Amino acid sequence: MNYFPLFCDLHRKTVLLVGGGDVAERKARLLLKAGADLRVCATVFSSPFYEWQQAGKLTLLEKRFAPELIDDCWLVVAATNDREVNQQISACAEARRVFCNLVDAPELASAIMPSVVERSPLLVAISSAGAAPVMARLLREKIEALLPQHLGKITAWAGVLRPRVKAAFKQPAQRRRFWEKLFQHDRLAQTLANGDEDRAQQLTETLFSEPLATRGEVVLVGAGPGDAGLLTLKGLQQIQQADVVVYDRLVSDEVMELVRRDAERIFVGKRAGFHCVPQAAINQILLEQAKQGKRVVRLKGGDPFIFGRGAEELEALAGSGVPFSVVPGITAASGCSAYSGIPLTHRDYAQSVRLVTGHVQKEGALDWQNLAAEKQTLVFYMGLSQATEIQRQLMAHGMSGEMPVALVENGTSTRQRVFSGSLDRLAMLAEQAQSPSLIIVGRVVALRDRLRWF
Repeated sequence: MNYFPLFCDLHRKTVLLVGGGDVAERKARLLLKAGADLRVCATVFSSPFYEWQQAGKLTLLEKRFAPELIDDCWLVVAATNDREVNQQISACAEARRVFCNLVDAPELASAIMPSVVERSPLLVAISSAGAAPVMARLLREKIEALLPQHLGKITAWAGVLRPRVKAAFKQPAQRRRFWEKLFQHDRLAQTLANGDEDRAQQLTETLFSEPLATRGEVVLVGAGPGDAGLLTLKGLQQIQQADVVVYDRLVSDEVMELVRRDAERIFVGKRAGFHCVPQAAINQILLEQAKQGKRVVRLKGGDPFIFGRGAEELEALAGSGVPFSVVPGITAASGCSAYSGIPLTHRDYAQSVRLVTGHVQKEGALDWQNLAAEKQTLVFYMGLSQATEIQRQLMAHGMSGEMPVALVENGTSTRQRVFSGSLDRLAMLAEQAQSPSLIIVGRVVALRDRLRWF
């Protein structure tokens, strides 16, 4: 280990920054954020330094570096554009046993500044010991994407609760379980992020008053149309925190690979003409798992509120007192159209989009007259088996048989296939495709020849 990782309290402690350019400016921002009593030595300064001095945030020393400037400092940062001057500063700091950071020669520095992910008071620092700063930056970007913005608020709240938790729960295992529940409580985190202290207090009191073992919840998560890269960041966070994941056939294997390894997985998949698990039984599974105190993720393909029966599942939970929340997903219409090079709207061809269930016989009569109107795009979900009826009804209500159509099979996945043609050939195209497939009808389909990229 080349460096000992250490977080230092610089609040009101004197720090000397030598340099007044862009690099020094970036260092100054971090040091000011840490509350340092910052002195900046340089002969020329960029404009932000003068603004900070006018606001009383730092002191400018318009002169060349002199060794005695280090004498009362806790930390020195050498950020000039002269390598020899930086090394001179480092040597002076070393002689005085003051830690020094060099911006251009980390191998000579006694202290380095890592890449930081900040969710104050929570901080994550990444360092490559100066060997690969770009790698450290890339890792920081990945971690930034994984950590929700509200973590800082709930971390600070935990600091307030620590004495009470220690008094209320005598066993370490009990305290650990309490903290797990608190940190995974999305509604509490969102409430804190919104600054609603009264509601946050109510939710916290519930955590204290109810037995730990009975506190379960259900999170309805949209998995997107197939490509694991289209899973939202919040969706990823939820499936990596789940105790139980209840999923169906439309959730891709690539998405399931991202689920927490030790989570229980319950498959309730449905196939055309055959329901592995009836909807009422799925509702009961969610209830039973949550009532056992588990964090349950109901993972559904696409978006759970667009032909995903998500509302029905939540209605069953709403009457039971089980807490629930929803994480939307990219719906199949958006994913399949984008990956097929078919824009859903276009100024010249379509000013509106209609998402339609393809179960035209089961769901009752559709408004075919309005569906056949011009200047719009139609997207039929689950319509493969009804393609003949869709073709017949649209043409019977005035849509031209030459209207461009496309069937997108396994959209956004590496197995994606697109069958395109005209409306009068829709039934024939459907014979070539397999489920799951999406049907897109509209002038925008003709743009695929120029816009296809996947």
